[in-house]
Amino acid sequence: MSEKRDYYEILGVRRDANTNEIKRSYRKLALKFHPDQNQGDSGAEIKFKEAAEAYDVLGDEQKRSRYDRHGHAAFAAGGQAGPSFSNIEDIFSAFGDIFGGGGMFGGGRRRAGPRKGRDLKIVVDLTLEEIDSGVEKTVALKRVEHCDTCAGSGMKPGTSRKTCATCGGRGQVARNAGFFTMASTCPACRGAGETLESACGDCGGEGGTTRRSEIAIQIPAGIEEEMRLRVAGEGDAGPLGAPRGDLYCLIREKEHNIFQRSGPDVILEVPFSFPQLAMGDKVEIPTLRGKVEMAVPTGTQSGKVFRLRGQGLPRVEGHGRGDQLVRVFVEVPQKLTDRQEELLREFDDLEHEKSGELSFFERIANYFSS
Repeated sequence: MSEKRDYYEILGVRRDANTNEIKRSYRKLALKFHPDQNQGDSGAEIKFKEAAEAYDVLGDEQKRSRYDRHGHAAFAAGGQAGPSFSNIEDIFSAFGDIFGGGGMFGGGRRRAGPRKGRDLKIVVDLTLEEIDSGVEKTVALKRVEHCDTCAGSGMKPGTSRKTCATCGGRGQVARNAGFFTMASTCPACRGAGETLESACGDCGGEGGTTRRSEIAIQIPAGIEEEMRLRVAGEGDAGPLGAPRGDLYCLIREKEHNIFQRSGPDVILEVPFSFPQLAMGDKVEIPTLRGKVEMAVPTGTQSGKVFRLRGQGLPRVEGHGRGDQLVRVFVEVPQKLTDRQEELLREFDDLEHEKSGELSFFERIANYFSS
């Protein structure tokens, strides 16, 4: 399978191009490779779809930001929300402001068919442990389900459909707009090309009713905050038996008790006593997958950061794991026994004798007394 081309390259724009420049470039390519102007040219149709995919991402600020950070991998893990045009009509539907609601060059002859159901959006909260391993989450939501009485057809049982009188069965109506013939979805049949002889009494001809549903969602390991997953075909049921829309899941990370996250790396701050850092030690450090032993060398300074290789989170693009960063700091006792204070004073005196220099605080005191 060939590698996908860079979206900026496809549209022929710079990486710092503004929204208007991106839209103008896409419109130019859409006119050049439009199927109605290149009938029978499969190469032009591929380029038409390719340009639409690029515009779908670069024309949306959030998608463009994710693409700039992660490239095509931002839309590869677990079906994340990215371009999903299965046919030319999907492109017409998505970019109606550019195509006038349908085709440009005699697009009225193309029957649109009933549109798929509405897309839905939910927020999914995850712990770092769930992100580390990947998880299946079951979510509950209200969505449109196909009517049981008419099986989503919208027809009263025993009746049938008839050709739409408004569009003559084409699903679109055309109007002249200067040089172009603009096509839009037929308002009478909503693109189906047919109308009902008699509507179903339970759903009023819509083909669906709203019900509570539970959906299992597979969350890939390593997914990041504010990424979106697209679960295909789990949105509202479409009218008149049309396919379902999609379900978009916005990922939100729960705050962890001890770990912080930085991309694929996790950060942990660990308190040590002064003797441990001064003389060195071996300690067990918690990670997301258990404990590991870490050596603290003699003379380690407070604030030192150790790196535990491969103990971070899986990389969202699927290439290995990040690291765990362990920052050590001195934990100062809030209360001392008389014996502890005596020993610390003795230690301080020995330090002065060894160095033969004034302590920092003595130098400060002398500065203000001079």
